[in-house]
Amino acid sequence: MNSKSTVVCIAVIAAFIATANFTSCNSRPKQEAIMESTVEKALQRGVLKVGMSTFVPWAMKDKTGKLIGFEIDVATRLAQDMGINVEFVPTKWAGIIPALQTGKFDVIIGGMGIRPERNIKVNFSIPYDTTGMAIVAHRELAAGFTNLEDFNKPEVIIALRLGSTAVTAAKKYMPKAQLRMFDDESQAYQELINGNAHAVVGSAPRPSYEALKYSERLFLPLNETFTSEPIGFAVRKGDYDTLNFFDNWIRVVEAEGWFRERKHYWFETREWEHMIQ
Repeated sequence: MNSKSTVVCIAVIAAFIATANFTSCNSRPKQEAIMESTVEKALQRGVLKVGMSTFVPWAMKDKTGKLIGFEIDVATRLAQDMGINVEFVPTKWAGIIPALQTGKFDVIIGGMGIRPERNIKVNFSIPYDTTGMAIVAHRELAAGFTNLEDFNKPEVIIALRLGSTAVTAAKKYMPKAQLRMFDDESQAYQELINGNAHAVVGSAPRPSYEALKYSERLFLPLNETFTSEPIGFAVRKGDYDTLNFFDNWIRVVEAEGWFRERKHYWFETREWEHMIQ
């Protein structure tokens, strides 16, 4: 072999070694990422930690203090299919995304609308449900109100849950109204029932429930929701292994018709009401 051939041979070998090292270095982080994914950690500990906030009928406490509701069923079924237990971590809605980011729980399963401003901070699964904003009003304070523009006045007070997409909807459709924020949705409805607000904007179907429950004080100025938004699981940014698992789980369960059955029970019947009264 002449000197020129030797140089070429050495160069080829060096390139091969460099490529092998590069591949090896890049494969290690990928393997580590898989092992450190939320799904893997939950499987190792035997518990899926779910961040949520009480939100009728998505999640609420029954007479014994046990959590029940649509989202509770969803999270429980998810953990069961993973072969592990579920642990619910009640969190104020306004701080639920920061709590996820700091690792206080694995996933948010709480009727969270997939919104661009939220998607900057978290990754969302494919939708497993769709919801919309509805409005329930005080019979005396909002007498004669029949459309959104009637509420879009400086003297009108709208009670809302802090950090919810109801706030986004109210700002968009009723920008002139006064918005009063509450950490808990029940506080917003109590403000309305007490006659301290003209209306509450919230995710269906609760506005309808409240109008039926307090029919002598409240009414529905609109016959249907005035927005529509997809609902998804929220996970920490960059955890694509977990996101892939959740997406495929949703597809499988949706094909079974299980989501439709559970939503019908919690959103379209009152069969569960005796458990909370």
